[in-house]
Amino acid sequence: MKKVIILNAGPRKNFNTAKMLKEAQKGAEQAGAEVEYFNLYDYNFLGCRSCFACQRKGSTTEGICAIKDDIKPILEKCLNADAIVIGTPVYFSYPTGVFRSFMERLLFPNHTYMVDKENGGLKRRLNKTIPTGIIFTMNCPENMAKDVNYPVLLGENVNVFNHIMGYAEVLYAYDTYQFADYSKYNIDLFDEKYKAKHRDEQFPKDLEKAFDLGKRLVNE
Repeated sequence: MKKVIILNAGPRKNFNTAKMLKEAQKGAEQAGAEVEYFNLYDYNFLGCRSCFACQRKGSTTEGICAIKDDIKPILEKCLNADAIVIGTPVYFSYPTGVFRSFMERLLFPNHTYMVDKENGGLKRRLNKTIPTGIIFTMNCPENMAKDVNYPVLLGENVNVFNHIMGYAEVLYAYDTYQFADYSKYNIDLFDEKYKAKHRDEQFPKDLEKAFDLGKRLVNE
């Protein structure tokens, strides 16, 4: 049975990002995979500390970050998985700090500074492909996201996963419904009725895409 790891890199456990990830979980399970789901905000860890233990000659870290903390067992699970799905809300044009910290800890030990003399570019350390799906949810409308270069800014994260893990694809959920009750907050930039309409009409389609993503990655 294939194993899939799903990671919520957002602080809310039952809102947009989590809902998308839970649909991806359902898709993976329907495809016959065993799934483990983790809320990364529940774990005490930081990003890469530049100790370079993973890059030293004769290193025995084997792609696992040398730092011993809460996240290390999850890093090990990811490298033993058949697929990974990680989701994050977008804050100020970027993924959450937790997403970036996890990304550093997972990917840098599997990054190399060695040249691939046969194919050009950098050598891959991993001897297998771990298909990875990345879900970005955001309050920003799709047309505005393109105007402020989100596909480039966020896409760079996807590019790194694609190189190191061997395959990565991205799913965006735009213009999400941000508050359970808009009346409680100082926010007149957005029309709550429009946001609710978009939630009711578009977000179910986004959830379907997340389901398909989870199912597809199992068979990648």
